Amino acid sequence: MSDQHNRARIGVIGGTGFYSFFDSDAEQIEIDTPFGAPSAPVSVGTVDGVDVAFVPRHGLRHEYPPHRVPYRATMWALRSLGVRQVLAPCAVGSLVAEIGPGAVVVPDQLVDRTSGREQTFFDTDAVHVSFADPYCPQLRAAAHEAAVAVPAKPPVVDGGTMAIVEGPRFSTRAESQWFARQGWTLVNMTGHPEAVLARELQMCYAPIALVTDYDAGVNAGEGVSEADVYAVFERSLAMLKGLLTHAVALVDAEGECDCAAGGHDLAALLPGLS
Repeated sequence: MSDQHNRARIGVIGGTGFYSFFDSDAEQIEIDTPFGAPSAPVSVGTVDGVDVAFVPRHGLRHEYPPHRVPYRATMWALRSLGVRQVLAPCAVGSLVAEIGPGAVVVPDQLVDRTSGREQTFFDTDAVHVSFADPYCPQLRAAAHEAAVAVPAKPPVVDGGTMAIVEGPRFSTRAESQWFARQGWTLVNMTGHPEAVLARELQMCYAPIALVTDYDAGVNAGEGVSEADVYAVFERSLAMLKGLLTHAVALVDAEGECDCAAGGHDLAALLPGLS
């Protein structure tokens, strides 16, 4: 993997319905990792003069459901290309009536409600990363500024707690109401373990959450449907790409934060990365 280092410093992970990013031809790089293949070959292209690595979270044909996404392989592949900052758009359900479909939320906290997922690179060493604040404040600021500036002008919310559930089913009405009573803002199926794997690899990470629906406990009715989620995401895809393009330009490659400090000496603990 060493010959691929420093190809791109910024990575974008595409969520539901987001399978390509670059307008022009991009280089497709197939990467084998100690954890298998990532969800798709990594595309490396240029966005306003900045080299960016892109990978669709669910694969090129949405072949990976949330509980089967090869999170470790995908994050390792990005890191092996030199990525240090990851913007991660995702589809979410809203747990509060004030935030409706079409809104963009830049969360600042997460709650893990998944079960059984491989959520660390350190299966043998006793390694414990700091994770009190799971998202990079500098990346969050860039994402929020970009969201406010995007021409489509979606409602933008700065901050909020995203509960990550195992899936692939949606929440029951009782579960959704319980999440809301805890003061949580959003529900999602893919935000964990992505964020903690990024922290272990000393990468900055920030989600950009597109609200596609009210979760089951907010309104009476039939609840959440997969078709509705896909429809809202598809309608918002051009806006999301514009937002990400602007965010890439705003990211400070030399910015200082504590994300890297929360990791470990990778040269010693995870040979093959630098």
